[in-house]
Amino acid sequence: MLRRLVPTAYRPVLANRVFRRLILGFAVSYLGDGMSFVAVAWLAVELAPQASAGLWVGGAVAAYTMPGVAGALVLGRRMRRVPARRILLADNVVRGVFLGAVPLAWFAGLLSLPLYVVLLAGSSLLHAWGSAGKYTLLAELLPGEQRLAANTLVSSLNFAATIAGPALAGVLVTYVGSALVLGLDALTYVFLAVIVLRTRLPESGPVSPVDRTAARGGLALLRSRPELLGLLTLTWFFNLLYGPVEVALPLHVTHDLRAPGTLLGLYWMVFGAGAVLGGLAAGTLRRLPLWPVTVAIVLGWGLLLLPFAFDVPVAVTVACFGVGGAVYGPFVALSVTLMQAKSPPEHLAAMLAARSAALLTASPLGTALGGPVTTALGPQATLGASGLATVLLGAIACVLLLARRRGR
Repeated sequence: MLRRLVPTAYRPVLANRVFRRLILGFAVSYLGDGMSFVAVAWLAVELAPQASAGLWVGGAVAAYTMPGVAGALVLGRRMRRVPARRILLADNVVRGVFLGAVPLAWFAGLLSLPLYVVLLAGSSLLHAWGSAGKYTLLAELLPGEQRLAANTLVSSLNFAATIAGPALAGVLVTYVGSALVLGLDALTYVFLAVIVLRTRLPESGPVSPVDRTAARGGLALLRSRPELLGLLTLTWFFNLLYGPVEVALPLHVTHDLRAPGTLLGLYWMVFGAGAVLGGLAAGTLRRLPLWPVTVAIVLGWGLLLLPFAFDVPVAVTVACFGVGGAVYGPFVALSVTLMQAKSPPEHLAAMLAARSAALLTASPLGTALGGPVTTALGPQATLGASGLATVLLGAIACVLLLARRRGR
């Protein structure tokens, strides 16, 4: 009976015992990441003086992601030769050790803001490589016809964790403590490392989160194709303008609304639920006008952030954030599909490599900039400004799209 409930495409993948063990570890670590989505910023708020809270929250959130970009680019020559299984293990161990040191330092009374940022930065140094190692391992484990189903299951778990993780973390940071939540996140990585160690896996090959040779060739190709270069530019700025939201939202909850961590968890939970529903709904529509819908997503997300700038009821902004998740959710899939549709098949791999290399910097840079912007403008104004700037970005893209069509 249960077998009949599972779609046909997923049955061979789930019949693989090794894959089932791995996906259990991935699910647990994703849940930990979902919890840290709330806890990283919340602990920074607790540690920072109110006058400079925006700078420290921005620094903490950026430290949780930015060193991964540096690790992907700087360590490329050495890490590319390391097998995928060892890369995944190394990332889990580093993540577990550095995040586990946060609650230990907290309980010992030694956790200062600079130490907290350093520990977060250390935890993320190999994370881009760990993600690459994960998908390389799946590719080595499964035949080609099963990889799409496997990747879909893994990415769906990641989206699901953005629903359950923040909701759980919102309760825990309110009644237990945000430092302990990061300790639980560390344990989820230890759990995944143990599963990888105790599972017999195929001989792993080298991994690379970004093929820099392909990326350089892809950028040259993109420069010769204005439509695809425009898509990459739109995506980069869209991700950049999203970054300050991760800094301003927890400060909006604590400083503007004087609310507990459960409200921050609720914001991210409804966003994740909306993103899952929006992504699944978009995937069922076969004939979407890709360019207009992509630009509409940019406009829609920006418009749904604007209510944060005004003194509206909390229920309104929670609803806007949930609808915003549904709008935001399909963007990545649609932008990649648009690039696949418009790129010459023989150059697609190089162009996708160029896309990955360029976008590695966008969201972390936006998060880093979110700190000083929030300090200067305040959390509420920063959320509104992010929305307004995103609407402006969408409007410019809309004008350029119409001009291009008239030119044709």
